[in-house]
Amino acid sequence: MAYKFAIDTVMAKVNILNEEFRYTHDHNPIEHVGSRLKTPASILEKARRRGVPLDLESIAESILDIAGIRVTCSFVSDTYAIRDMLAGHEDIRVTEEKDYIRAPKPNGYRSLHLLVSTTVRMSDRSVEVPVEIQIRTIAMDFWASLEHKIYYKYAKAVPQDLLDELREAAETAHRLDETMERLHGEVRELGDRERLPLPGPDDLRRIPLAEGLLQVLADRVNSRRTD
Repeated sequence: MAYKFAIDTVMAKVNILNEEFRYTHDHNPIEHVGSRLKTPASILEKARRRGVPLDLESIAESILDIAGIRVTCSFVSDTYAIRDMLAGHEDIRVTEEKDYIRAPKPNGYRSLHLLVSTTVRMSDRSVEVPVEIQIRTIAMDFWASLEHKIYYKYAKAVPQDLLDELREAAETAHRLDETMERLHGEVRELGDRERLPLPGPDDLRRIPLAEGLLQVLADRVNSRRTD
């Protein structure tokens, strides 16, 4: 139960930020927030894969992403802004940061991962619980979701040509993020938010680079179902 309460604790802070920005700021950096709690079967499978002894203490010390939260933002700069705001809370302590935005994984994956610790106060004790927070843009999230579906479809044995296309699609998504960030900055400099509203998710489809972004790859995967 402590892991669920840890999610509730961190989610409450994210939701407060979301509501505050929605009603009192010109731009809300948070587009979507979600959470997940690993199932016992998933925890045991990961422990076996890593060679972790199957006792509660060993699992708690070694499997640190049992509780997870994902924050989706419009722009790359938003991901770091959210990171800073969460790290500023006294009862959220960042214990590890992995910046896959500036240093993407070989497959093209981009996201900002934070491992934080928060105090859960139970009726008879207080416990420190780790929570993994993933912060990414809409384009990064779309790519990661599609990659997950592809790996699931092929039981992780993905054909090389499809892996190559995934990496290429990741670069396309990255260029889209760069374009949207530039437009966002230019509009903010103009300052006329009534005449030129800040670009957001709806503007993605108006950019030639984004037209059909990743959809071709998705169609390619779907077409293979009939092969």
